[in-house]
Amino acid sequence: MLVIPAIDLKDGKCVRLRQGRMDDDTVYSDDPVTMAGKWIDAGARRLHLVDLNGAFAGKPKNGDVIRRITKTFPDVPIQVGGGIREENTVQAYLDAGVSYAIIGTKAVQTPEFVSKLCSTFPGHIMVGLDAKEGKVAIDGWANVSAHNIIDMAKCFEQDGVEAIIYTDISRDGMQTGVNIESTVALAESVNIPVIASGGITNLDDIRSLCAVEPSGIIGAITGRAIYEGSLDFSEAQKLADELTHETRI
Repeated sequence: MLVIPAIDLKDGKCVRLRQGRMDDDTVYSDDPVTMAGKWIDAGARRLHLVDLNGAFAGKPKNGDVIRRITKTFPDVPIQVGGGIREENTVQAYLDAGVSYAIIGTKAVQTPEFVSKLCSTFPGHIMVGLDAKEGKVAIDGWANVSAHNIIDMAKCFEQDGVEAIIYTDISRDGMQTGVNIESTVALAESVNIPVIASGGITNLDDIRSLCAVEPSGIIGAITGRAIYEGSLDFSEAQKLADELTHETRI
């Protein structure tokens, strides 16, 4: 299982939000490229980048920083979300070296957009489903829709998305532990990979996720915990490698 560092971008800086609130952020670095290198040196085999300004504006706002990261680390798969609402945005990111484009709000509001992208860019489209009490949150978590998470995931599976990134927004940035039950329920409802996000705090959370990895959970995105030190990233990835290797023997 991959442990995936999150690099959330706001105004060109590496930050973390609490529960998606733009007015409740902590700046961890003025140099996201250096931060990306730190996690890669620690053993990261994939990076998760989020254009926070873009998520609220509905169009990319930190594209220059993202391109600098992909150019600096061309051999590391990078997944990007935040403000991807147009096909040409996906094309531009893939041309810049991004491996996966994550569609969030637009996927919920215009599901046919995802289907078209999967046809145009097969193998490069992921959908981010952010949940609050089983319903999908959109617009940078500012609004909660009436859509059920599992129903939507099944639809996107049929479209051919590469993976679902599942975030329990009540736990994101709060370091209160992973919502294992709901993550497993989602993973078992589809036959495409699920990447867990939100609430990862320490090695116990990594152990818990590895224990349910056979349900279809291929990765875990972590942010505040690795920035504030409650989770040692290098140790987390080593533990995940050990535990998931054991479950496959």
